[in-house]
Amino acid sequence: MQPWLIALIVIAVVVILILITCIKVVKQSEARVVERIGKYHKTLETGLHFVIPFIDRVRPSISLKERVADFKPQSVITKDNVTMQIDTVVYFQITDPKLFTYGVERPISAIENLTATTLRNIVGDLELDETLTSRDTVNGKMRDILDEATDPWGIKVNRVELKNIIPPRDIQESMEKQMRAERERREAILIAEGEKRSNILVAEGEKEAALLRAEAKRVALITEAEGQAEAIRRIIDANPNAAYITLQGYKALENVANGQSTKIIVPSDISNVAGLFTSIAETLKTDDIKKANTKKQINEKDKKDRK
Repeated sequence: MQPWLIALIVIAVVVILILITCIKVVKQSEARVVERIGKYHKTLETGLHFVIPFIDRVRPSISLKERVADFKPQSVITKDNVTMQIDTVVYFQITDPKLFTYGVERPISAIENLTATTLRNIVGDLELDETLTSRDTVNGKMRDILDEATDPWGIKVNRVELKNIIPPRDIQESMEKQMRAERERREAILIAEGEKRSNILVAEGEKEAALLRAEAKRVALITEAEGQAEAIRRIIDANPNAAYITLQGYKALENVANGQSTKIIVPSDISNVAGLFTSIAETLKTDDIKKANTKKQINEKDKKDRK
């Protein structure tokens, strides 16, 4: 093979390689900064691009996705001189690749240091209890301060979260005792309220039972009185004669006589009493005669049966 042909092939290969290096493909959610003779020239966005070899220099790709930076715990002193450990999580996104490239050296380290100093300034104005109960307030203040400070770096801080707040061990034990005492107090209150409610229900039940018993007794007395009144009304409507009234009176006297009373009650109408006694005597004689005749008939029948 002729030497000139070999040289031509080599030159063609070199040109192809150079052309290949001039073609740059930028992926989705990425950007690349191009420097021309050491000076910023342009920013390559998503797509296919061509650069001039040996003149343009393309920096590494920069991700435009939201990032999460979990920073190690920082020692912070509260307003009431309590030292605690707080670690933070920062959510940020690169919005300007040029500012991110030329704005600050080591941007992530710069954000971490800025987060630590901002956290100390904010917590230093709060007491321990306020720090533990004001996470949202601290998060909001830190986000505003960091977002403003990182804007010249081409960085947008979306959220800042306090991941863990770790007070000293003695403070934790005091807080645990306080929480335990509070739970016991609430438990005692709930038990007392339950017993109170139970006693109220029992008392209300007894009250209702007593009212029902009284009502039942009242209804019974009313019913009995109405029955007696109805009986008297029927007797009056039947227009009873004097003999019936007298007989009923003597039945009442009989009941009194069967008792243990030592008093003797004498009717006011003596003549009627005498007549009544005579009638009763005649009735008793008639009954004795009937009994004697019946006994005689039974004896005669027994004699016949023996024969």
